[in-house]
Amino acid sequence: MPSTKVARARAGLVWAGLLVALIVPVLAAAASPLLAWRDPVYILAGLAGVLGLALLLVQPLLAGGMLPGVSLARSRRAHRWIGGGLVAAVVIHVAALWITSPPDVVDALLFRSPTSFSVWGVIAMWAVFAAALLAASRRRLRLRPSTWRRAHTALAAVIVLGTVLHALLIQGTMETVSKILLCALVVAATARVVAGRRTPTRRPR
Repeated sequence: MPSTKVARARAGLVWAGLLVALIVPVLAAAASPLLAWRDPVYILAGLAGVLGLALLLVQPLLAGGMLPGVSLARSRRAHRWIGGGLVAAVVIHVAALWITSPPDVVDALLFRSPTSFSVWGVIAMWAVFAAALLAASRRRLRLRPSTWRRAHTALAAVIVLGTVLHALLIQGTMETVSKILLCALVVAATARVVAGRRTPTRRPR
């Protein structure tokens, strides 16, 4: 049927666009001339940060069940797994920076760094850890679903705000145009979920 073909074509475009949005910034960062002659640990720190930003685009799409062909139940399971991947990316990013320059990391963690991007990065980091802890403790806390969702969404908004500002303020390995576009997509996807579309009308299959 024509409608089915149109739906499949739209789904294909969505997935293709998502892959391009995720892969291009990572490849552009990996090819940055600023990484030339850098230590592997420094390169790892930078790419882990880029990967973490890319994962932030996937998370709201999964939380809102907005990816075509993926049921709500599978979206939520993937959301949890990718959330764990986001925590791992943050830990690798910070740990590798610590190995590269411990004093800079200490100053950032204590909010003594003169660079504003460090402040936003640390705020986003703690929000990531808080959101992961909240998700892991959901049953123990025995919060009402609406209360838990509001708290988790608020933390997600802080994560996105802090990460986007952190990325935009850094003149680093990320290519400028792809970085701005990725940040814009992350903000748009998160805003759509925060605006009230967290629960799709379709039922889990």
